[in-house]
Amino acid sequence: MGEQKTIPNGVKFLIGGVSGMGATCFVQPLDLIKNRMQLSGTKVSTVSVISGIIKNEGFFSFYAGLSAGLMRQATYTTTRLGIYTWLFELASKDGQPNFITKAALGMAAGCVGAFVGTPAEVALIRMTADGRLPLAERRNYKNVFHALFRITKDEGLLTLWRGAIPTMGRAMVVNAAQLASYSQAKQALLDTGYFEENITLHFASSMISGLVTTAASMPVDIAKTRIQNMKIVDGKPEFKGAFDVLGKVIRNEGPLALWKGFFPYYARLGPHTVLTFIFLEQMTAAYKTRFS
Repeated sequence: MGEQKTIPNGVKFLIGGVSGMGATCFVQPLDLIKNRMQLSGTKVSTVSVISGIIKNEGFFSFYAGLSAGLMRQATYTTTRLGIYTWLFELASKDGQPNFITKAALGMAAGCVGAFVGTPAEVALIRMTADGRLPLAERRNYKNVFHALFRITKDEGLLTLWRGAIPTMGRAMVVNAAQLASYSQAKQALLDTGYFEENITLHFASSMISGLVTTAASMPVDIAKTRIQNMKIVDGKPEFKGAFDVLGKVIRNEGPLALWKGFFPYYARLGPHTVLTFIFLEQMTAAYKTRFS
């Protein structure tokens, strides 16, 4: 067997995107439930949201916005995982990079990926939330391309990047935690001697990464969601920015409110993290085997 061929950057980007899209097909219902809960404006339970959707919209409504979810992964995840993999290999030339370096690489990859993926994110939020609106107020987008076209036509091109800055800030936190903690957890598990390079290692590393990411990103995610859903009262926005949101939440609802909905959030993020990295590792290994 000859020397393993280095994976071209284009293939790295493609593998990253397909990994995220594959995971989305499994967790789209959880994403829809999470979005509905965050946009409800009232205290709701996961069970009540699920039962309401089944009763009022039907079971297949859990996959509303799937095309936007896939487009988001095709843009956001393709970019962030491709860039992270590329940067990680560059940083690994002189040895295994430390945790701080991994976190910095994750933040850079997440920031760029979020900017590229914001239009699909806007379409996804609107499509998953449409079913909770009165019939007369629904946008009734047929698919992600119809949504992007209508948004551009009715509200202007720049609307596709509404909320881009908080989205990029959230992505930096998510990716610093997710990508760095995955690499760190994987290395730590290998060092125990009880694991070897296989799907069991990838699963365990992903579950740890998903837990760390949920804990780290929830406060930023709540700030992002409330800013995007805020009302304009007498010409003034409800919040001045992310720090204003966090301050008001802590004062009015208590510090633990920053992690409100922790388990539903992890129920979505955990499996997606697991599936994305398993698909990523398996496709990368298959490529290296095929072209070694």
